[in-house]
Amino acid sequence: MELQRVTDPDDRRLDDYRGLTDTALRALSEPSGGLYIAESTKVIARAVASGHRPRSVLVQERRVDDIRQIVGDFDVPVYVVPDEVAEAVTGFAVHRGTIASMHRPALPPVRDVLEGASLVLILENIGDHTNVGAAFRAAAGLGADAVLVSPGGADPLYRRSVRVSMGTVFQVPWTRITDWETAIADLHAAGFDIAALALRDDAVTLDVYAADRPERVALVMGSEGDGLSREAMAGADTIVTIPMSGGVDSLNVASAAAVALWSMKS
Repeated sequence: MELQRVTDPDDRRLDDYRGLTDTALRALSEPSGGLYIAESTKVIARAVASGHRPRSVLVQERRVDDIRQIVGDFDVPVYVVPDEVAEAVTGFAVHRGTIASMHRPALPPVRDVLEGASLVLILENIGDHTNVGAAFRAAAGLGADAVLVSPGGADPLYRRSVRVSMGTVFQVPWTRITDWETAIADLHAAGFDIAALALRDDAVTLDVYAADRPERVALVMGSEGDGLSREAMAGADTIVTIPMSGGVDSLNVASAAAVALWSMKS
C-alpha cells in the first residue's frame, strides 16, 4: 500500500468518498462506477477476507497501523486525512476512522448460488438499507445458505447495509434475480419449496410449516409497506404466517426473517 497524506477536501483523489450520505446519488454512482464503500476496519477486513479487492482507503492517522494489517499487501493508495477533511468529504463524522472504496464483484447466476443450498432467504423489494443489512445478518447467523434480492430491492453493498450487517453481506452467497418467473423456475428446478411470509387467511402458521419442513426451503420476505407482490404470492408453494398477539399484526421484515430462519433450525 502507498500512504498519501491529503489535506484538501476538494482533492479529486477523494472523489470515491464524496457525499456518502446522499443515498440517491450513491445508489446510482456506486454500481455504475463499479464500486461500493466499506466502513470500519472490521468490515473492510471481512470484505478482503472474502476475496474483494480495495480500490483505495481513506483513513485517519490513528487507524493507519490497523489498516496496514488489512491492506498492506495490496497495491492501493491509502489516503491519510485529518478528521475535519474526512467529515467534509463524506458528509458525516467518521467515528470508525477508516473507509475503503472497494471493487464491486460481478454477481453470480442464481443457479450457482442455489447449488448445494437447503435454506434460502429471498428479499423482495425491500427498500430500506438498514432492513437489508439486518436481514443479511440474520441470514448469516441463523443458517441461511444464500440470499436472493429482487431487482427493486436496496443494494446489499450500500454503506449502511454493509455496516448494519456487520460485514456478513460478504460471507453469505447472494445475487439478484432478474424476474420472478425465471427465479421460480430456478428454485423449483433445484427442488425448493417456496414459502412466502404473508398475512392471509389461508396461510399456514410458521410453527406448523417448520414442524414438517421440506428438505429445501426458500423463505420470501416482502417490502416494508406493501408486503409481497402478486407475482411473488402466485409463485409460492406455501403461504406462511407468524402467529402474533397483543394486537400486533406483523413484525419488522428483518425481525420476521430472523424468526422464520430460526424456526427452520428447530
